[in-house]
Amino acid sequence: MPTRRLPFRLSALLGSLLCLLIGWGGWPGAAVAALDDDRYDGNIFALYAGNGSLVPPRNTLAESRAAGRVAVLVYYLDDNAASKRFAPVVSELQRHWGNTIELIPLVTDPLQNRPVSGDDDPARYWKGTIPQVVVIEPAGRVVFDAQGAVDIGRIDAAISTATGIPLPEGMPGSDLQSFNELNREVVSR
Repeated sequence: MPTRRLPFRLSALLGSLLCLLIGWGGWPGAAVAALDDDRYDGNIFALYAGNGSLVPPRNTLAESRAAGRVAVLVYYLDDNAASKRFAPVVSELQRHWGNTIELIPLVTDPLQNRPVSGDDDPARYWKGTIPQVVVIEPAGRVVFDAQGAVDIGRIDAAISTATGIPLPEGMPGSDLQSFNELNREVVSR
């Protein structure tokens, strides 16, 4: 009779183990994304800004400079809370300016601990913090360089200066508004 109870005991033990795993944070490998931590969740632009088209960038800084276009470099990390919170601003820049500028989001890991190879090297402009936004006019002059969660209005003004395209009259300021526990969007004030 004890041999018949073995499958029951084994299944009860496995069921209890499964309940413990689920209770302690979910099934192993379960996706848990959070806006305010430094954990890697995947592409921050797809996850937190709803715009996965930003990475990889369409062109390099060298290609942008050769074409005589304004380049907007955005330095970030996918596993950084400040970068996650800033992702909607970068997405909004793409919406505002479209193909008028080269929007170049750059992960900073490949830029670290290597020599800079000239003015076309994005490592030349990175100050070592994230997020960081740098606007470079077609002639190569830096017209804007700011670190942290920069207000989109300041970036828009710098792009307007670099492109020579005036901002629309009465363009309202904007704020980041959360519309669920993961995503935020830029909204007019």
